[in-house]
Amino acid sequence: MDIISPLPGVFYRKPGPDKEPYVKEGDTVAAGQTIGLVEIMKQFSEVRAESAGVLLEFKIDDFGIVNPGDVVAVME
Repeated sequence: MDIISPLPGVFYRKPGPDKEPYVKEGDTVAAGQTIGLVEIMKQFSEVRAESAGVLLEFKIDDFGIVNPGDVVAVME
């Protein structure tokens, strides 16, 4: 299952520079769990998993640019 970016902006895997990532590849993720943030014009929107599973890989690097509909991560 793909996790899609709802907005354009910059993708962040952590809630802050000195914080741990929301999730790492290989982690089990719950339905509705936040996996990252998209920032556009200083507004942050959470990117959440729609269903439970294992996060296989991120398709966007931390601080990477995303567009609406881009695949951010892949889950099993």
